Formats: sequence, structure tokens, C-alpha cells
Amino acid sequence: MPQLVLWDIDHTLIDTRGVGRRLSAAAFEEVTGQAMRQQAKIDGITEAVIFRETAKLHGLTTDRADFERFAAALTAQHIRHAGELREQGHALPGAAAALDALAAAGLRQTVVTGNVRAVAEIKLNVFGLDTHIHWDGGAYGEDADLRPGLVKMALTRASVAAPDAVLIGDTPADVEGGLATGVRIIAVATGRSSAEELRATGAHVVIPDLTDIMGLLKLVTDSNP
Repeated sequence: MPQLVLWDIDHTLIDTRGVGRRLSAAAFEEVTGQAMRQQAKIDGITEAVIFRETAKLHGLTTDRADFERFAAALTAQHIRHAGELREQGHALPGAAAALDALAAAGLRQTVVTGNVRAVAEIKLNVFGLDTHIHWDGGAYGEDADLRPGLVKMALTRASVAAPDAVLIGDTPADVEGGLATGVRIIAVATGRSSAEELRATGAHVVIPDLTDIMGLLKLVTDSNP
């Protein structure tokens, strides 16, 4: 049986219903002095890359120090507007029960996310989904630009081999991260990518959502689903 479950966050466990974009726009303007007129692609992309590519769309060249200032501003925005996030966003159906069931089965759980760690912690805490997450074993938007790098880092931090881990996410980038590192992927079609698109990218299993808790538990614990 696998030892570790690697969760994506946005559109896999939660939906911020647009609040995340508004807070990102506020942090962007605070750091760059420019209003965020448009945002680079975000699905499955890390925060560092989103910031850099969004800055380019505004004619700006940024460096690591700029990103770190943005990450700090973004964290502050999430702290300041946690109530708004709670009121307007929501945990996705089955998310809390899925986390509880996997924990009860003895599985360690962490996150592999494009969010910076502080924001990831706030998001899951706001919706009561942080109880079973081993934060130090995860990988975050400040750790690497691409998903394969994040998955590798999480495996290293958790001291778990790729065959002993399962990744659950909603984007082709999540699938890519798993395929590149030898981690089995359960793709969930709760984001912007359809089940067909996720299958086409090579996901080992695709499910419509997290509501079938016993089915999900079987998929995670079965080494040959």
C-alpha cells in the first residue's frame, strides 16, 4: 500500500470562486505599482512562474527578490481577507471526508501545489482541511518552477520513493508531474480540464470528483487500480 498521498489544492480540494485572483491582483499592484490588467495562465502553474509571466505581460522584468516581495504581499492579502475567502469560496464536495478517510487508513498526506507555502496553509485552514496535512513534507510554489521538480522535492522531503506515493490533482500539469517522476496519478475532473483531457495526458485513473470516498480509498490503496 502507498505510504504518501500528494494533494494539489486549487480545484482539487477547494475553489476560491475568484477571491484568489483578486488577492493576487492586489499583491501584484502593491509590489509592481501597476494594476494587474491581465494574468498569465494559472492552471497547474507555480506562483513564481505566474508572477514572472504576468509581469512580462505588463512590460516588466522581475527577479527573485521581486517574487519574494510578491509572495509576502500575497500572504498578507490572504491573512487580511481570510473571512472573504471563507464566505465566497468553498471546500469541494467530498474533500474533508476524503482527507479523513485516508488519514484513518494510515496514509500520510501532504500537498504539492503552485501556491507558496504560507498561502497554501491559509487556504486549507480557512476551510478546515489542514488537520491531516504534513506541511514539512510538501512542495510549494517558491520551491521550483515546474511540477516535476515539486513532486521530486516532496518525495525527498517526505523520504518516500515514487512507487510508494500517489498524486491527486486536477490539471494536465499535475499529471505531468506524476508521470515525470514515476508517481501514480489519480486525476479528478473538478477543475477546468475535462475527464477526457486528463485521460489524454496520461493519468492512470480519472474520477469525476471526490464524493465516492470508499471508491477513492480503494483507488489510492490499490497498487494496480
